[in-house]
Amino acid sequence: MQTAILEAPGRFAIRPMPTPEPGPGEVRIHLEGSGVCASSLPLWQGREWFAYPQSGGMPGHEGWGSIEALGDGVTDFRVGQRVTALSHRAFAEYDVAPVDAVVAIPDELDDAPFPGEPFGCAFNIFSRSDIRPGDTVAIIGIGFLGAVLTRLVSSAGARVIAISRRTFSLQLARRMGALERVSFKSGEREQVVKRVLDLTDGLGCERVIECVGAQETLDLAGEIAAERGRVIIAGLHQDGARHVNMRLWNRRGLDIINAHECDGAARAQGIRAAANAFAAGVLDPSWLVTHRFSLGDLDAAFRITAERPDGFIKAVVLT
Repeated sequence: MQTAILEAPGRFAIRPMPTPEPGPGEVRIHLEGSGVCASSLPLWQGREWFAYPQSGGMPGHEGWGSIEALGDGVTDFRVGQRVTALSHRAFAEYDVAPVDAVVAIPDELDDAPFPGEPFGCAFNIFSRSDIRPGDTVAIIGIGFLGAVLTRLVSSAGARVIAISRRTFSLQLARRMGALERVSFKSGEREQVVKRVLDLTDGLGCERVIECVGAQETLDLAGEIAAERGRVIIAGLHQDGARHVNMRLWNRRGLDIINAHECDGAARAQGIRAAANAFAAGVLDPSWLVTHRFSLGDLDAAFRITAERPDGFIKAVVLT
């Protein structure tokens, strides 16, 4: 099979590798494609703590395709069934995954690209946010994740205040149901806090979902949360330690939720929830995928994910 190998920062190469065989309780998936996750950008860009070359197919973890082979003992899936999976070497033509990490794609989504892992992540974050009708919910950072959450939160009967740096992202948030949009440029945190407090009669937001993964947006999340509100950390903070204003958090009695699920069963359940909701018409996943690349253009897919030009929401690599 053809496999992408990250040989050095900013340089993927396509190499032949043996097609993997499924072990007991596993399936082999003939991949249609995999999403490109922004959390993988540091690995592609290069950091001193990463080693190169990476293993073949890494760091692709948003794959979907059809089952080609079943390992011993697999009875819940069939050859030819279209699925998405929590696998880790999906920048390739084939990958294997244990059956408890595989989710069937409903027939209603038969022709749509379905990178299940990020959709499942959004649904798990939504579940842990405990949104109630009538809540005012600030969502900080309207990329792919923030856009999906905006639709879920607004559909739950809450009022969404979308906060983002990009004009295109604010336009996207409006399309997804955000009643209020606030521009957030670097160094303008105080102005954003004032604007959100003006929009909430000085009370702040019952829920704040931070989707960026940066110190400044984490600070902002606490500052615009209402007393006894909930701050949901959805952004992946992977560039070092964070400092928090515990005096503020204590005085407001905030609930702090780290909404990143590491448990495999919970992650798979989130993907199932997403698949069922999209099959029911809550959201069409196909238009969220705005850029498609071949496996040989993987570096270009990462580059555009880093640059995020107007019109960009999500890139996938098709095999």
